[in-house]
Amino acid sequence: MPRKGSIDIGELTDSAFYILSSVIEEKHGYLIMKTIEELTDNEVVIGPASLYTTLKKLLKAGLVDLIKVPDATKKVYRITELGRERLIQEIERKKKMVKFAEHFLK
Repeated sequence: MPRKGSIDIGELTDSAFYILSSVIEEKHGYLIMKTIEELTDNEVVIGPASLYTTLKKLLKAGLVDLIKVPDATKKVYRITELGRERLIQEIERKKKMVKFAEHFLK
């Protein structure tokens, strides 16, 4: 029996979180990578192999759609409604994690 990944159990890896967030607006792969780098001041860099592996998992889970663009040479991705819901859940989960840790740091 194959091991379930984080996406399958309702959690997002950091890479999946950044990728899913960035495709709220339609983007092709290279633009996804550059957007993440720019908005994190180069603290988060996702290479092509990780990007496309994660996009494949997000597509399979129904969190991202592949958009058909006439005459386009690049694949364009966009978050689905399910993906948006999962992203919101993940934001809330991360907030709770931070609140938990901050409690002990006081």
